[in-house]
Amino acid sequence: MPLIEITNLFKTYAIGENQVHALNDISLSIHEHEFTAIVGPSGSGKSTLMNIIGCLDTATSGSYQINGQEVGSFDADELSEFRNKTIGFVFQKFNLLNKLNAIENVELPLIYQGIGSRERHERATRALRNVGLEDRMYHTPLELSGGQQQRVAIARALITNPPVILADEPTGNLDSRTGIEVLHVLNELNKQGNTIVLITHDMHIAEQASRVIRIMDGKIASDEEAKNEIHTGG
Repeated sequence: MPLIEITNLFKTYAIGENQVHALNDISLSIHEHEFTAIVGPSGSGKSTLMNIIGCLDTATSGSYQINGQEVGSFDADELSEFRNKTIGFVFQKFNLLNKLNAIENVELPLIYQGIGSRERHERATRALRNVGLEDRMYHTPLELSGGQQQRVAIARALITNPPVILADEPTGNLDSRTGIEVLHVLNELNKQGNTIVLITHDMHIAEQASRVIRIMDGKIASDEEAKNEIHTGG
């Protein structure tokens, strides 16, 4: 059974008297442990699809299931609770709190879940070790490079052990070499069993995943295995 199952999904927005079809009959499945990239230019519908996969928005019609649960049946509170347990987000703009050090930033989702301080510390330490930042966990974001900040954000996404890591343009604010380092981290996490969905406009970035779904004009234009070759440069 797929981890993510999307069937005949439509998303329509009303702009004035006009109907804009952001997604038009999308169907796809993503299985556990896959590293899938969704790629498309601005206006293609990929961000709308990301918002639905991330439980930040709901479809106009069609079915979206995670772990066999129909997301469209949830009310706003249920959707929020489900999202917090199911999706680990990695954003382009890191979204770290500058007043907190790395381990405190990583612990935040566990505070919201009511986890005790000792378990929080142990799990956050383990998450930072997973992304190669154990020696920087008491540094604030302003004391870290952009790539290190993004790795803190990845550790924070991992901390609740969510079924899905959703990475939205995770290299967008990084130079190319640092971006490759972050992609290496995502690849290593995938090898450890994490299911990763990467959203990007950059085909070169998308091809670092094992599967590439290309979105054009609200439809799936192609769905194929990628080369999955990360080039570190000279």
